[in-house]
Amino acid sequence: MEDIHDNLQTLRVRSRDLTMGVLLAAGALKTYRTNVVGSGLTPKPVIDREAAGLSEEQADALEKEILREFNLWADSPNCDGERASSFYELQQVAFYNWLMSGDCFAIPQMKQRAGWPYETCIQLVEADRVCTPGDAAGIGLETDEKIINGVEVDESGQVVAYWIAKHHPLSARAMNEKNDWTRVEAYGARTGRRNVLHLMMKERLGQRRGVPILAPVIESLKQLGRYTDAELMAVVNGFPALLVTPVSATTELPIGEAAPEEALVDSGDKNTIELGAGSIIDLNPGETVTQVTPGRPNAQFDQFVTSIARQIGAALELPYEILVKQFSSNYSTSRAALLEAWKAFLEWRDWMVEKFCQPVYEEWLSEAVAKGRGHAPGYFTDPAKRKAYTRAEWYGPTQGQLDPTKEVTAAEARVKAGFSSRTKEAMELTGTDFLDNMKSAKRETELMKEAFGEETTGTAKEEQD
Repeated sequence: MEDIHDNLQTLRVRSRDLTMGVLLAAGALKTYRTNVVGSGLTPKPVIDREAAGLSEEQADALEKEILREFNLWADSPNCDGERASSFYELQQVAFYNWLMSGDCFAIPQMKQRAGWPYETCIQLVEADRVCTPGDAAGIGLETDEKIINGVEVDESGQVVAYWIAKHHPLSARAMNEKNDWTRVEAYGARTGRRNVLHLMMKERLGQRRGVPILAPVIESLKQLGRYTDAELMAVVNGFPALLVTPVSATTELPIGEAAPEEALVDSGDKNTIELGAGSIIDLNPGETVTQVTPGRPNAQFDQFVTSIARQIGAALELPYEILVKQFSSNYSTSRAALLEAWKAFLEWRDWMVEKFCQPVYEEWLSEAVAKGRGHAPGYFTDPAKRKAYTRAEWYGPTQGQLDPTKEVTAAEARVKAGFSSRTKEAMELTGTDFLDNMKSAKRETELMKEAFGEETTGTAKEEQD
């Protein structure tokens, strides 16, 4: 793994540079964030009634109670260790930092806050701060050999702890003062509780740190950015390029003799002649000017960029249409591109749920049950029951429809054939809960009857009027 660990800092720096300076790189990461996380992944508690020993009515009531309490916690900045973001905003930050840096860390903490029923909160830690400590930390050489980029392992290769620097290693504070490290055990010795959530996509055996998602295309993106900047500068610069033929040795003013100051736009440099808007410049006697045609804008620019963008999209699992947000093909082609991209989005969403959302949800639920804000018999004594209580389905941004009529018709056909359920289709099409939709529809129907009578619908009433 030396090839990863020895070059990881360079990969991070270059990935961040691309994100800030190359449009296609920034667009790719934001496309992932928007479609995978969006405004936040939300849970729908689905208790295993049989394993928990609950009736259907008891399970339904407990699911509503859990969801109500979770929304209280997740919608508040008190769930953030820095007390600045909601749980859904933390998802966005954590996922985007993972894309850009290769990994991200989340530490569950307990902090008491006045007037707030919960102490559980999440502290996000940037990837750079988890690093191998220096001699100032007092770590012996035999221990250092077990620390790989801040991740400590035992003889069997099991992760046992993480070393977190007080300051970013490249920050001014770390340079000017002693930078201390804190050793945080991966799991609690007594409870087995996860003390650190490491958001990393593992691709190789023995890999301890993640690689930025842009790593395979760093060179392509950088060169494409340089090429785009060069073309842009050639187009933005509206002044033509000129070649000045110097005065020959037989003229009155030999080469090297400065032209009169009033003939130069840049009076600070006697040897330059600059163009300006609407300017008229005197040349030395005998000097001639030849205009050079730069051939810009380049007629092949779009074709070249499109070709490179397709290759970059293939490496990032983003079809060209999704990467550049251009749907100029027919419906079938555009839908095929959207479906292909959605496979990657769903894969990353499942990964995000497994690495971050579900573990945080379980941490919060443990505190809720311990404080009596959720009645779950056997939660702390039986691991099987705890698993049954913590089951949840997570939903995020919907795929969207290129042709809503066709999409709804297909959803209806899947439900009728038994291939899907109304609850699932409602979540995937509109991101709503089917049962909530039915309750709202029932209430709306009752209101319509009260307003227009038993036999008259709103539409019919409008036609009568």
